[in-house]
Amino acid sequence: MTILSVLLVCKLLLFFSEFSAATDTITQFESLEDNKTLVSKDGTFELGFFTPATTSSNRYLGIWYANIAVRTVVWVAKRDTPIIDNSTKLSINTQGNLVLVNKNNTVIWSSDATTKGVVVVAQILDSGNLVLRDEKDTNPENYLWQSFDYPSDTFLPGMKMGWDFKKGLNRGLTAWKNWDDPSHGDFRGTILLTNNPEEVLFKGTTEYYRSGPLDGTKFVGNPSSSNSVVNYTLVSDKDGHYITYSMNDKSVISRLVLNQTLYLRQRLT
Repeated sequence: MTILSVLLVCKLLLFFSEFSAATDTITQFESLEDNKTLVSKDGTFELGFFTPATTSSNRYLGIWYANIAVRTVVWVAKRDTPIIDNSTKLSINTQGNLVLVNKNNTVIWSSDATTKGVVVVAQILDSGNLVLRDEKDTNPENYLWQSFDYPSDTFLPGMKMGWDFKKGLNRGLTAWKNWDDPSHGDFRGTILLTNNPEEVLFKGTTEYYRSGPLDGTKFVGNPSSSNSVVNYTLVSDKDGHYITYSMNDKSVISRLVLNQTLYLRQRLT
């Protein structure tokens, strides 16, 4: 075998070892370092550390589309306080919480899950949801913690926007301060807790926009919310009061984003 052949075989072995090492899950015995990522099983979403601006060294833990060339971030943890070096790790502590730990082993962010599992794992799902769950329990109703409960500026298919009475949550969106800074801007959206839910957008403390109530298929003040691509659903019962949506064509990538620069809620498909 020639030297060239040996080099080629080594490169192929390295490629396949890296490929096979790709995973969507970390256990309590593992950690996610700055130069590693988790990728959902179908390859749609990726979780890892990123820098939003080329002029800054600030790092964040986030989720983005793995198959879009331009990094498109849909969720950011600890978004108001950046990570200032590349030594921070994501892991699961002995209490079963997701934590970000810096080089001094100081916890700088925690999922603060109140429900505990026996053997806990963290997994990035094909929906873009980062979940903390018991290793043997995949029932969404039993997740110990999930990023979908704490959205950033993006509303993804399968997410719930509105109220969860059992968890005491009001899930809403808040825009990035600007395209290079994922910290909270002053443009936010939420669902009113009324018999006929409406989406309301605020610019600071000022009400900026109302969608009108949901009539079953669309918000009456926004006719474009009804189309052949997106299917909205309203849920209102003793456990919650929220809207969610699904894609009629699963091959279509679509998300709803709050744009701080233009003060617009945009459906990007």
